[in-house]
Amino acid sequence: MRVHLCGVRGSTPAPGPDFVRYGGNTSCVAIAREGEDPTLLLDAGTGLARVTKLLDGRPFRGTILLGHLHWDHTHGLPFFRSGDQEGAVVRLLLPGQDGPAEELLARAMSPPHFPIRPDELRGDWSFGQVQEGDHEIEGFSVHAREIPHKGGRTFGYRVDDGRHTVAYLSDHSPESLGDGPRGFGPYHEAALALVKDADVLIHDAQYTAEEFPRRRTFGHSTIDYALGLAAAAGVGRLVLFHHDPRRTDDELDAIARSSASTSLDVTVAREEETVRLAAGASEVGPSY
Repeated sequence: MRVHLCGVRGSTPAPGPDFVRYGGNTSCVAIAREGEDPTLLLDAGTGLARVTKLLDGRPFRGTILLGHLHWDHTHGLPFFRSGDQEGAVVRLLLPGQDGPAEELLARAMSPPHFPIRPDELRGDWSFGQVQEGDHEIEGFSVHAREIPHKGGRTFGYRVDDGRHTVAYLSDHSPESLGDGPRGFGPYHEAALALVKDADVLIHDAQYTAEEFPRRRTFGHSTIDYALGLAAAAGVGRLVLFHHDPRRTDDELDAIARSSASTSLDVTVAREEETVRLAAGASEVGPSY
């Protein structure tokens, strides 16, 4: 299995010279079997444009699975060239909630807010919702669970190809659960179920412990909380993800150095890197 990190920022893109090495695009992860094109995309932030580069311009044929509907997870959709072309076959699924999926997306993607609606994208697009539980999506076993996050129903996902497992909790708020391990709330039952013994955990790490008290109502996690959850669940590799848009490359370098001193195998997510899983191990390297 290959896990391509196409967009690793949270909240808003981060342009400028201080954000070049780790990248400034918002959340998007592409999953593929070795030797094949990606067929499962987790979220559709501005990092979705990187999928077109992975495909070398070929049409995308697969499923986009959204964790929730916030802008930083959907704003790549109208600019997804591999989906907006003849020959593309795209199924987009979002967490189950009131209202048709296409209309929920169109609230942000339609005039006067945007020139076109979702149903005007070229290719064969379909829109639907996914409920909590077990699903077969693009040949992967996917387990979906609702996790705490502010401002809309949010799912985390566990993706299994029969040999390896990747857990994805891009936006996860511990503050709603009160005091607990490491001072950031007890580990949520759904989160533990999603990440238990996963080969790779991609987890919200937007804030430092020092920043969190001022931002505990914003709906995001801390680096320490992600480290603690990964250790408690026996995760093979933790990928710190959803970086704050103000977090500079130098600051992320410092986080990488401090994380290296823990007993965990920790990667600070970097745009255009790939986590490759094979023979019970994971390796991180460039995507292209």
